[in-house]
Amino acid sequence: MEEKHMQSVLISLLRKDNVRLWMEPFSSDHHKIQELAHKYVAATEFTLEEVISTLESIRADTSRKDEGNKQFKETAVASLQLHLPKTAESQKRKVHLQTKLDITVQELKKRISEEYGLKHFNLLMGKILSPGKRLDEQNVKNNSKIMVLVLSSEQVKNELREEEEKKRQQDEGLQRTHKGFQILSERDGSEDPTTTPFLEIADQKGNPLQIPDSERKALILAMGLHEKGRALMKKRNHSAALSHLAQADEQFNKCNSALLNTVDNYAVLQLDVVWCYQALQQLDCLNDARQRLERAEECFKRCYGEQQSRLQQIKGHTGGEDVLFLRLYLLQSLLAYFDGNKNQALNKFKIVEELYGQLCLDPEKMDLLMSLGFSEQDARLGLRACRGDVVAAERLISQRKKDINTLVELGFSKRDAAKALHQTRGDVNKAYGVLLDGAEAQHSNRQKKLDELLEMGFQVDMADSALTIMGDDVVQATKLLLDNQGVVPPDLLSPSPPSSSSEEPSTSSDSTGEIRT
Repeated sequence: MEEKHMQSVLISLLRKDNVRLWMEPFSSDHHKIQELAHKYVAATEFTLEEVISTLESIRADTSRKDEGNKQFKETAVASLQLHLPKTAESQKRKVHLQTKLDITVQELKKRISEEYGLKHFNLLMGKILSPGKRLDEQNVKNNSKIMVLVLSSEQVKNELREEEEKKRQQDEGLQRTHKGFQILSERDGSEDPTTTPFLEIADQKGNPLQIPDSERKALILAMGLHEKGRALMKKRNHSAALSHLAQADEQFNKCNSALLNTVDNYAVLQLDVVWCYQALQQLDCLNDARQRLERAEECFKRCYGEQQSRLQQIKGHTGGEDVLFLRLYLLQSLLAYFDGNKNQALNKFKIVEELYGQLCLDPEKMDLLMSLGFSEQDARLGLRACRGDVVAAERLISQRKKDINTLVELGFSKRDAAKALHQTRGDVNKAYGVLLDGAEAQHSNRQKKLDELLEMGFQVDMADSALTIMGDDVVQATKLLLDNQGVVPPDLLSPSPPSSSSEEPSTSSDSTGEIRT
């Protein structure tokens, strides 16, 4: 980190003085470098040895780049900077590879595999490069920087499974790993919440968004890939996570820009991508990281208003979203430091410290709320939502419990009431409407699921049997039929269907799959 900071500061000084280290007299005279170093020591806080070493490193990089530019003009052979994954022998592996740009990404991957012993990986340059397309078709240029992302074991299995599926049936148009999310994307939201994943595309007030089917499909695919990536981030498998996040970004970008600027899920994805960059120490991705943070900040402002005013008006508090701003400011501070802007980095970090202090939970306040009969989880969420205000937290938790009890008294389950309130941002009247709509649609839900399977080409009797066996879970029914060439195995057929899982789906914002604006 310190090395990158010094490099950015010195490059800024070199540009200011119009010094070109790859040209004479600096390219061949070491004494000229030392003279320059003495000058810059006085203008920086670095030691003479640090400045000389960094200037030599900059000179070597710029000279190599200059030679590469000449070679590219003469032979059309480009120099690509590859960032390889860490190994037991090396923490960082940055290598240069010479290649023509009219080859496919798959050909490049083959070379990388042969030269560096890697088997299953993706190539990332802002987005995952498509294997079947040429490098120059995907904006890969001379001196481009490409990250090599090793796939997780799950991704490798899925990749091999997809290859086998393509060989067996060439007209298969959907990837197996995306099947569940693609099925979800065709639904209209009227499914029975007890047997289907809880999913709603809604604005900040809980009102369903009316968007074209193609964009809805892309959104749900993006959300599913994003959640997979976040799960891998929690396991600290940032390389595999980044691969999923990049694919999610591709799906989000299939939607129009107006929609992307009004859903905060897209902004959160940008934060997650940059978080993976810093975890993987990919400091050469600064330009892409900077652009992503700018998009995230702009999106948050559109969603929540200046100073989160819109969010405060709708929810009455901002605590839950403050964590997102904490991450944003921390990453902005980090990037400013990498860019050599130490003062800007310190100013941002002061904001981070202040916000972190507000979000840290006071044990005494936790104990006080728990002594009033609230659970530890309720106390924690309430305090964070209200930025440590005990009175406001007690009022918020009590109101939520009162609203849930009101809906329970009207005949709905506690679980469904909690989900509906979460979906409608705590508006009990809208939550009641959501629950009523779900009850009215429940009777036709089975036929809709059956129709989905029939549209995919399965036989009526097999589709009906699969739904019965899987407790009306259309995703699992689809998987069962796909795994058995569209036929339900005889040993699974029985006169009495097994009961559906009683496991309750989470109602947290991280797992509902809703989109907020």
